[in-house]
Amino acid sequence: MSLHNKQKIVILGLGMTGLSCVDYCLQLGVIPAVVDTRAEPPGKDKLPEHVPLYAGEIPQTLLNQADLIIASPGIALASPALAQAAANGVEIIGDIELFARAVQKPVIAITGSNGKSTVTSLVGEMAQQAGIKVGVGGNIGVPALSLLEQDCDLYVLELSSFQLETTHSLKPYVATVLNVSEDHMDRYDSFAAYRQAKMSIYHNATHVLVNRDDPLTFPETTSANIVSFGTDAEDDYGLKPSSVGYELTQGEQTLLCSDELRLSGLHNLANVLAALAIADLAGIEREAAINAAKQYQGLAHRCEFIKQVNGVRWINDSKATNVGATLAAIDGLAPVIQGQLHLIAGGDGKGGDFSPLAPAFAERIASVVCFGQDKAEIARLHDKCVIVDNLDAAVAHCANLAQAGDWVLLSPACASLDMYPNYMARGDHFRQLVEAMPCH
Repeated sequence: MSLHNKQKIVILGLGMTGLSCVDYCLQLGVIPAVVDTRAEPPGKDKLPEHVPLYAGEIPQTLLNQADLIIASPGIALASPALAQAAANGVEIIGDIELFARAVQKPVIAITGSNGKSTVTSLVGEMAQQAGIKVGVGGNIGVPALSLLEQDCDLYVLELSSFQLETTHSLKPYVATVLNVSEDHMDRYDSFAAYRQAKMSIYHNATHVLVNRDDPLTFPETTSANIVSFGTDAEDDYGLKPSSVGYELTQGEQTLLCSDELRLSGLHNLANVLAALAIADLAGIEREAAINAAKQYQGLAHRCEFIKQVNGVRWINDSKATNVGATLAAIDGLAPVIQGQLHLIAGGDGKGGDFSPLAPAFAERIASVVCFGQDKAEIARLHDKCVIVDNLDAAVAHCANLAQAGDWVLLSPACASLDMYPNYMARGDHFRQLVEAMPCH
């Protein structure tokens, strides 16, 4: 059903995504109402004057009488305001569902607990290198609806579990769940519910890419063509140990070697494999895809090499906002380090279980410095953990402890909102502290 038939449209949540929904509605000749619980919502200054804004409190009657609610992914469908509107028969969707109903060109849809931003941006680079007019966005960068204005020939979307909850019509040409580990347990009733939200990306997909190392990424049923990637040397896409590190392979064919890449860590080799598999499935020229992989430097705050000071390498992985991401960083980096690995962790654990970190602390980490809201909970995992007040103290502690050849990794396993506006601000602070270190 088109928006023209739904005159009473409410956009719940402003910000960048909300504004893209407003613009989309206005292009179709419909003036929506905007509701945001924040008194001064971000994007308010960019909202056209003739679009009504209800800021501060949710006018429940307005929601209950709407023909359609376009909800921000940050607002759970189980929230009282949306649950009451749904009980009144109001249709509730998100911006990705609007995009899915309008898009005319192939879509690559990427989700996973970790690595999805890296894979999404890398696939975008591969398509660009091949001369394809590509739009990259969704949960990163540009909102999906804004991408439609670019009239691309291919769309590459990173999608969160929150976005997938309100998406039903997307028919991806290629869909992947890169991995599934516990995250957002403050939002979901169970791990199974969180996984199920991720798995919905496979509905209506033509090609499905799964991770052989993670059985949770395999769909229960699908009529799609299934391809896999993994860190073994199986057919499909895999890794084979070599004298220079690893060969990235497809079946018997070597695509490239790990020493040709700027990314470091096993988890990033898996990300490159996934991107190469997606590129092949999407018909992106392989030579262009391989060249893009070689040139790709990675994203800020994701196992980003900051600086070497006095022989110690400092790595910013502030984007690791859950336990799975931190484990991926440790498992990826530990095998390539000649010295010892020191970890800085802590923040808001979002109700998650930290215990999977304990074996890594025992076997792969020389020291752990904990800060932030849930520092005591992390410190309980091993007696090599030390508690400090803030990131400044954590960096100073590691600078005193680390020897030449060691690596220091900021990979918090937690959200940053207890101390910072977002994970980027936390990573930027870490970078400033490292940049300011004196060299002996």
